[in-house]
Amino acid sequence: MFKVVTFGEVMLRLATMRRERFAQAREFEVTYGGGECNVAVSLAHFGIDATFVTAVPDNDIGQACVNYIRQFGVDTSNILRQGQRLGTYYLESGAAMRASKVVYDRAASSIAELGPGEIDWPEIFDGKDWFHFTGITPAISKSAAAACEEAAKAASHLGLTVSADMNYRQNLWSPEEAQATMIPMMQYVDISIGNEEDADKCLGVVAEGVDVTTGEIDADAYRPVVQEMVDSFGFKKVAITLRESQSADDNDWSAIYFDGDEIVVGNKYPVRIVDRVGGGDAFCAGMIYGFAQGDWSSRQVLDFAVASSAMAHTFHGDFNLVNVSEVMAVVGGDTTGRVQR
Repeated sequence: MFKVVTFGEVMLRLATMRRERFAQAREFEVTYGGGECNVAVSLAHFGIDATFVTAVPDNDIGQACVNYIRQFGVDTSNILRQGQRLGTYYLESGAAMRASKVVYDRAASSIAELGPGEIDWPEIFDGKDWFHFTGITPAISKSAAAACEEAAKAASHLGLTVSADMNYRQNLWSPEEAQATMIPMMQYVDISIGNEEDADKCLGVVAEGVDVTTGEIDADAYRPVVQEMVDSFGFKKVAITLRESQSADDNDWSAIYFDGDEIVVGNKYPVRIVDRVGGGDAFCAGMIYGFAQGDWSSRQVLDFAVASSAMAHTFHGDFNLVNVSEVMAVVGGDTTGRVQR
């Protein structure tokens, strides 16, 4: 069986109900999530052996988080219990022209205090095929960044395929800080995944002529971006998600993928958004699942990833809970959403 390891932060998510603003809220919906955790859960739903590595506090909240993740079939046996607290983020879901908002409360979280040398990566990577991380964990703290680089280096040296979702977050660091940390780590990365902002802020590669606020994106504008990323960082493959945002409720979702020889443009799906958090993570999981098939064409890999991540926008919470047959139905053209009896 194809085996994947992801490493990063998991957080307690407190979301306002009924699209209320923070100032209105008198109750919050409790779930858990985080970029690398979201990828692991999605892969588990696809039947992939997925291991998630992180650190949580050794208390009831930390255990509740582990239990929540484990119920979806993810291997949580390598999660460390240490530190004082679980990071938290608050989500205010937008509507129409009102944007969603996120407020982070993650200072001194368990994973922020994690450092290199605390995880036995050779043991965890033994028998594994793939390692995935995002740019969020290195942004949390310098020690977390060092731990993440240690993991990527070990995975690369042990022959695992390494993928990175740049996942730039302006609330965590500046473009200068992001590039100083992320660029040196790219020597261990085989497959880069992200969007136009990620390429710009994390790697300094700008998509000229692209303005996501117009609601229209020209995929051809990304071709020189992909080529520059390959030339500058030696990536074997590059995938860029394309989100055309008409409003907080309605987006068009697609992606482009460079497989080392050619650029493939994905199908475009109009999405009525239930919850957009985790859409990019679902795309990463879809790409990894496609690669795991071994004999899929680049078109098949991208079509699966785009369809599965489009469907991720239809769930509350961070996790994408679709299965392979549901994704394949959408890939095959069934986007009617008719009741299944």
